[in-house]
Amino acid sequence: MTEVTSVDALREVVGTPIQRVADKVMTRLEQPHREWLAASPFLLLATSAADGSCDVSPKGDPAGFVQVIDDTTVVMPERAGNRRVDGYLNILSNPRAGLLFMIPGRTDTLRINGRARIVSDAPFFDRMVVKGHRPVLALVLSVEEVFFHCGKAFMRSELWNQETWNPEHLPSRAKIAHQMERPDQTLAEVEAYYSSSNYAQGLYPVNQE
Repeated sequence: MTEVTSVDALREVVGTPIQRVADKVMTRLEQPHREWLAASPFLLLATSAADGSCDVSPKGDPAGFVQVIDDTTVVMPERAGNRRVDGYLNILSNPRAGLLFMIPGRTDTLRINGRARIVSDAPFFDRMVVKGHRPVLALVLSVEEVFFHCGKAFMRSELWNQETWNPEHLPSRAKIAHQMERPDQTLAEVEAYYSSSNYAQGLYPVNQE
């Protein structure tokens, strides 16, 4: 392998961005950013701990689940999950975070980078109730960089082209879980857990007072 170990070596291979690409990063949310956030039902949250270990976690909810507080602040609710909270644990030691917002069928994406905080209550929690579920946590991100990313990766991968989809090529989630995570249970038990009706019941558990 020929390893690239310096900025100069990297630039020698990939070149430098044209000026309009270099200048597209903004520090405040404009109307196109707000419209994108209102239409996006899915994002990837990237974080890293103080020791440099990294995590990228998917987050999803009805479109517009990430709300704009002001021109430099967005907030994301935390829903029921597996309680690993890898990204939140990272944020506690290193508050830097990156969000990549996707819209089904669109090849371009919106990226927001900034400083994150975790809050357990705030007035905006009441505006993020979905199916009776009030989030127990929220991530508040102070925007430092916001920009749109071109769609070449999605075009190359043909991600939204259904003719390229082949989900049955791989074992089901239940079969993977049985092999890797739940060998003490029968496959039938794991398949029952991951059945659409049973699994969906845990998406929005109503908070218990």
